Amino acid sequence: MHGATPLGNTGVIPDPVGSATAVVDSRGIVTGWSSGAERLLGHPYQEVMGRPAVGLLGPGEDVEQGLPAALAGRSRVVSLRHRDGRRVAARLRAYPSCDGEGNAQYVVLATVPERTQPDSATTEDAFAQCHLPVMVFDSGLRALRASAGAARELGFSEEQMQGRRITEILPPHACRTVEDGMRRVFETGDFEQFLVRGTARPDSRERAWSVAVSPIRARSGRVRHVQLSALDVSEQHLARERLALLNDISTQVGRTLDVTRTAQEMADVTVGRLADFVTVDLLDSLFRGVEPRPTATSTVALRRVAHQSVLPGAPEAVIPQGEVDHYPQSTPPARCLATGRPSLHRTIDEAIRNWQTSDPERSAVVKSFGIHSVMVIPLSARGLTLGVAVLVRHQRPDPFDEDDLLLAQEIGARAAVAVDNARRYTLEHTTALTLQRSLLPRRIAGQDAVEAAYRYLPARTRAGLGGDWFDVIPLSGARVALVVGDVVGHGLRASATMGRLRTAVRTLADVDLPADELLTHLDDLVTHLTAEEDSAVEPEFDLDISTGLIATCLYLVYDPVTCRCTAATAGHPPPAVVTPDGAANFVDVPPGPPLGVGGLPFETVEWELPPGSLLTLYTDGLIEGHAHDPGNGLTLLRRFLERPVFSLDALCDDLIHTLLPTQPQDDVALLVARTRAFDASQVTTWDVPSDPAAVAGTRAQVLERLADWRLHDLAFTVELVVSELVTNAIRYGRPPVQLRLIRDTSLICEVSDGSSTAPHLRRARTFDEGGRGLLLVAQLTQRWGTRHRADGKTIWAELDITDA
Repeated sequence: MHGATPLGNTGVIPDPVGSATAVVDSRGIVTGWSSGAERLLGHPYQEVMGRPAVGLLGPGEDVEQGLPAALAGRSRVVSLRHRDGRRVAARLRAYPSCDGEGNAQYVVLATVPERTQPDSATTEDAFAQCHLPVMVFDSGLRALRASAGAARELGFSEEQMQGRRITEILPPHACRTVEDGMRRVFETGDFEQFLVRGTARPDSRERAWSVAVSPIRARSGRVRHVQLSALDVSEQHLARERLALLNDISTQVGRTLDVTRTAQEMADVTVGRLADFVTVDLLDSLFRGVEPRPTATSTVALRRVAHQSVLPGAPEAVIPQGEVDHYPQSTPPARCLATGRPSLHRTIDEAIRNWQTSDPERSAVVKSFGIHSVMVIPLSARGLTLGVAVLVRHQRPDPFDEDDLLLAQEIGARAAVAVDNARRYTLEHTTALTLQRSLLPRRIAGQDAVEAAYRYLPARTRAGLGGDWFDVIPLSGARVALVVGDVVGHGLRASATMGRLRTAVRTLADVDLPADELLTHLDDLVTHLTAEEDSAVEPEFDLDISTGLIATCLYLVYDPVTCRCTAATAGHPPPAVVTPDGAANFVDVPPGPPLGVGGLPFETVEWELPPGSLLTLYTDGLIEGHAHDPGNGLTLLRRFLERPVFSLDALCDDLIHTLLPTQPQDDVALLVARTRAFDASQVTTWDVPSDPAAVAGTRAQVLERLADWRLHDLAFTVELVVSELVTNAIRYGRPPVQLRLIRDTSLICEVSDGSSTAPHLRRARTFDEGGRGLLLVAQLTQRWGTRHRADGKTIWAELDITDA
């Protein structure tokens, strides 16, 4: 190098051609750098010249032992640093020499293990005999080489495929994906892998291929060709598809607890992935609430609940959804129902041919669409066979096999559980709704105190119905009680409790208890019911934490004679009042504890209402929801009530549609009432002196009033009743005594006094001179009773004036 003369006992320096050599002076500075050294370590000549040679040693290499040992004439394997940072192991040996000026220097030779040159014949044989489909394409996407595996799968020899594009080799449906992948590899130089599903040739079955496209580069780095290899992953892909299908059946079927929707979800998930057409038929008896039982009839009635097809509109369907079809016992669906076992058929099977013979319409569909494979699957859950699913193929050329039958069985089993859950939920929900509607008033009782309208809207959630209720109860003296309540919880328990409370409220209202006393008795009843339920539950079955029975209630009494309202609440939202001038407000009723909590008293509030005022009673479901909290709900309710009202029924509908979502989360009971006032001509009141002699004069006044009202036919009866009641009040009561006649839908006679002692009806003995007065009153009137007040009592009796 540079005319250097070799020194030492090593003889002539080895030929540097193809070797990595460098020249290092006595100070360890690089003064010469061959092209072989540049190829070995990647450093160009300009970067290395004039720099210390130790900088070429790899990280961690012993500087004192590495290069100096080689310069001392000893051969040594050291780690060198490549320009890109990696390590290169090489054996160094130095040969001393002199440069042109006679200065000492060293020629350092780096050698690496020689690589075995590939045997071109072996490489060629390996490619040609490769059992995997492997092909090489040029930049024009034309085939250059093809392995034996490619020739076997594609049905062409290598010579037949050379020079042809992939579109001329593969069926059309797979060409675009493969060609697009090869084109991207040519453009980006990046490896790509994708899944192709289809047939490699027209006469083969559909398979899944994992296709890999990798670049083949020239020494310059440019992509010259691409290599395409394919691996048959049909079994793995099919297994993943089946697992995915079962997972989708578990997650997507049965989300709504609706029988029809659940069956349709099964058909939607299955079609296109396992079958081309799916029908789901359930026993017609299920929709009538009858448990399926074996029958000896010649046909089986099945209702088409759902069907789905890969073709728009499901043209293969013979039976419309919702219709009932009768299957003969010899048909596969009927046998599947009877045995509970699935079956797999080709359309050439005898069972299918017999079915087509007995059903020409289905036979025409089979021929028209080319149906070739059929599976019939029972839908069985909890020991009951609910129906059958029929799966059909006519677009896919492959028939169903035994693995498909096992998969369909699993799908049917999971779907059947979802359908049965929906069926049971629907039955329970219908039962609870029927029970609740039977416990609610079917129509408002006749009375003249208010004009009323109501709405009841059950919750549309899986939790089931709640315990909301309302009632309109006619009271004595032409008064009326408006009641709204809500039992906490859902389901049959809440509905049953609601019925018991509504009955109790009616019973307590019939004895004319004040609002606060009525709620007190109702609270005691709820406490007793809770104790009874807790004692009735066996400890080993009491797995749930008992929260007791808790309910809210608002009890309001309106008197059309005095136009006054009295109300008490047990943890219930306040009533809204809209006066005739259009102002809406909520009544400040003293809050009481919910029923069943106990410990605190109930208080009443009394106020006067102008005639024509609007009372609105409701449960919390009306003002609570996802869109607003109770506070905002009350604000919205008040704003809405301030609008003009054309009819009470329209008002109820507008409130429901405005304040509630499409799917309310809780039951809603709504009761609106417009108050009426009795005209002065309908009510007459007399103050009666506390003297038995005054009874005669009172009777005369009553007869005169009856004449004005044209109730002559009732004169004798009313005279007897008034005489008895007034006489008892004077004899056994305390002053002041007052008589009041009210003409309503009936004639009401009321006698009040200052005593709180209530009379009792008793049967007089044969020789008793008294004791027959109240018995006589009870016989002559429709009903009678006692109403207690803070300052005494009122004995009242009602007489029918329909025929008068």
